[in-house]
Amino acid sequence: MAARILDGKESARKVKAEVAASVGTFGYQPGLATVLVGDDPASHTYVKGKRRDAEEVGIRSVHHELPADVSQARLEQLITELNRDPDIDGILVQLPLPAGLDSEKIVSTIDPVKDVDGLHPHNLGLLVLGRPGLRPCTPSAIMRILGEHGIEVSGKTAVVIGRSFLVGRPLSLMMSERGVDATVTLAHSRTAGLPRVAASADILVAAAGVPRLVTAEFVKPGAAVIDVGISRTGDGLIGDVDFEPVHEVAGAITPVPGGVGPMTRAMLLVNTLEAAQARRD
Repeated sequence: MAARILDGKESARKVKAEVAASVGTFGYQPGLATVLVGDDPASHTYVKGKRRDAEEVGIRSVHHELPADVSQARLEQLITELNRDPDIDGILVQLPLPAGLDSEKIVSTIDPVKDVDGLHPHNLGLLVLGRPGLRPCTPSAIMRILGEHGIEVSGKTAVVIGRSFLVGRPLSLMMSERGVDATVTLAHSRTAGLPRVAASADILVAAAGVPRLVTAEFVKPGAAVIDVGISRTGDGLIGDVDFEPVHEVAGAITPVPGGVGPMTRAMLLVNTLEAAQARRD
C-alpha cells in the first residue's frame, strides 16, 4: 500500500489562519524585517514567499536588500539598527550568506528576542536546557506536521539524517524533550551502516542536503518519512528522499515541494507573533 501524503500546504493554511486570528486581536501590527544579501535566485524566491505570507496574516513586512559584496561591518550595522527599531518585532537574515560574510556572527548580532529564525546561541541554549524560547522554524514545522497528521512521537524511535544547527541538531533535541519522548539517533554522512540505522526508525527525517539519498532500503515498512531536502535539478525540485520507491514502503511521507517548506514559512509567522507578544506585553 502506498504511503499517506503529509500535505504541508494544508497544515500551513491552518497555522496561518491561527496567526491571522491572533494578530487581529492585537492593538498594534507586528513587524517583520527581512534581510537579503546578494542575488541568489532561490533566496529571492524564499524571501518573497515569506514576505507574502506575513502580509497575508496582517504582519507588516519591512525588506532590506544588500549587494553580495556588502561588508561585514555594514551588515552588522543594519542588524543593530533593526534591533533598536521599536516597530520591528522579528528579524530574519536569509541564509546562506555570500562567501566572505561570517554567518554565525551575523546571527549572533540579532537581538535574541527578535530572532524569529530561532538560531541565536541564546535561543539554541534555551532549547538545550528545555526552556521556553524561540525555536528554529524547520524543526518546529516538522513537529507540527507530525502533530497535525496524528503521527505519534512518544515512545517511538526516530532517526534524523543531518546534523546541522539549522535542522538536525535542534530537531533531535525537540523530539527527545520531556513530554515529546522519542528516542532519537542523530545520523550523518559518516554514520557506519547508514541504511541499516535509518531502517530502524519509526520516524525518519532526511535533512542531509543530498538529493535522493534515502532509498527504499533506508525505510522501515510503515515508517513516517519527513523529507527536508530541496534541490534544483534538471528534473525540477527534488528532495533528499527518492520519492517513488520510498512512497511504496513508507506509511506516511512529505512531498517535495509542498511538504516541510510551506510549514517552515508558517512557523516563521508563529515565531514573529510570539516575539511581538513577548516584547510588547
